[in-house]
Amino acid sequence: MKFSQRVKDILSAYESDNPGTKANLARILMQGKLAGTGKLVILPVDQGFEHGPARSFAPNPPAYDPHYHFQLAIDAGLSAYAAPLGMIEAGADTYAGALPLILKVNSANSLARNKEGATQAITASVQDALRLGCAAIGFTIYPGSDNAFTMMEDLREMAAEAKAHGLAVVVWSYPRGGNLSTKGETAMDICAYAAHMACLLGAHIVKVKLPTGELEQPEARKVYEKQGIDIGSLSARVRHVVQACFNGRRIVVFSGGAAKDDLNAVYDEVRAIRDGGGNGSIIGRNTFQRPRETALEMLGTIVSILKGEA
Repeated sequence: MKFSQRVKDILSAYESDNPGTKANLARILMQGKLAGTGKLVILPVDQGFEHGPARSFAPNPPAYDPHYHFQLAIDAGLSAYAAPLGMIEAGADTYAGALPLILKVNSANSLARNKEGATQAITASVQDALRLGCAAIGFTIYPGSDNAFTMMEDLREMAAEAKAHGLAVVVWSYPRGGNLSTKGETAMDICAYAAHMACLLGAHIVKVKLPTGELEQPEARKVYEKQGIDIGSLSARVRHVVQACFNGRRIVVFSGGAAKDDLNAVYDEVRAIRDGGGNGSIIGRNTFQRPRETALEMLGTIVSILKGEA
């Protein structure tokens, strides 16, 4: 595999990692239509666990089949495919070596009751990721939850094991629970804080939601106002999240969120990610809940935007 200078520069920021882990990061960065650009589009399909099969796949019934998602990611030229254990096991042999895989090793579901103490169960292992030929593990933490510290401890243990075996670590850092308001889950100060925590916990790739212009914490609001931190546009807010990720020394991608009817809204978000210096998108429901040809066309446009061609 020949690395671009941009990928070499990104890898150089991971100063403690072994060659195996850097090679797996390179597999993701050098895959698909964005290979070598430092930009990524990852397909995540953990929504069946999180929201249930009908809510996830009924809008596009072929998506009930795990092979559908492997093939969609390959045909769209995406950087990687992320899913829980069973989804990856269901296509691991057919698609072995076809694209980098990210095994989601913890999961939640919408039947749980404890909103203040939101948490996820460990549902797969580092050994599963190695057995299935994955490039990385994916782990969710909920900063703000009453169970956040336990989740962080679990992540630290699994991240250390993954790195020792040459795997990369992707962290979904989604604030929720505790005393956070609904608006606070995507507030600027909270999203930047969550992204920074993921970096501090050793993430190679950080996944966060796109931040709004809200400020949740009174003490943080004082700093934002005193220092004149620009959060007036989505691209400025993305830039601030990237700054929180060790001033751009860690890869940060942004969630596509719930499916949107207006494709232009999706494209505007991707332009803001690009213009703010983000590394790209991790976009699920906005793709696999649409007919396949529509999803492929949409993903092609997203790739073009991240390349600066649209």
